Amino acid sequence: MSLSGKTIAFLVAPEGVEQVELTEPWKAVQDAGGTPKLVSTEEGQVQAFNHLDKGDTFEVDATVHGPEQYDALVLPGGVANPDFLRMDPDAVKFVKRFFDERQPVAAICHAPWTLIEAGVLDGRRLTSWPSLQTDLRNAGAEWVDEEVVVDLTGPAPLVTSRKPDDLKAFNSKLVEVFSGASPG
Repeated sequence: MSLSGKTIAFLVAPEGVEQVELTEPWKAVQDAGGTPKLVSTEEGQVQAFNHLDKGDTFEVDATVHGPEQYDALVLPGGVANPDFLRMDPDAVKFVKRFFDERQPVAAICHAPWTLIEAGVLDGRRLTSWPSLQTDLRNAGAEWVDEEVVVDLTGPAPLVTSRKPDDLKAFNSKLVEVFSGASPG
C-alpha cells in the first residue's frame, strides 16, 4: 500500500500532544511514501509531551486557517491536545471539513473528543481511551474496547485506536485506509 502523492494533515494543539502518537503515525505515513504536514492553530512550534513530561518541540507546517488541501487527517491524542482543539472553532471546522469532503480520518487515544465537537460521530463505531466512552456514546457513537476499529459507515472512513500500545495496529490500518485499499 502506497501513500505516494498524498499529503496527510496531522492536527495538533500548540501544547499537549502525546509525542509517540504524533511521531509513530508520522513515520508510518513517510514510510508508505506520503507527505505528512504538521497543522496547528498557531504558527511556530508545538510542544509535545511524554505523558505528563515535556517532550520535543516540532515545527508547524501550516495552520487551520490556511488554504492548503490534504488527502487525509490524523488526530494524535494526549489529554490536553484534543481538549484544546475542541475549544477552537477553526480547528473544529478544519476537522469537520474532512468528513464533509469524504476524506479519511484517523484518531487515537483522547483525540475523538475533537470529533465529538465536530458533530461527526452519530452512528459511528469507534474506540478511544476508555475514559471517553460515555462522551462518545452521548454523541451517538458505538464505543468498543478494541485495539483498532475501522468504520466505513459514514461519509468519511474513520480509523481509531485506544492508546500508544495500539500504535502498530493503528498505523497499519491508517496506511491501508488512507491508500484507498479495502480494510481487511
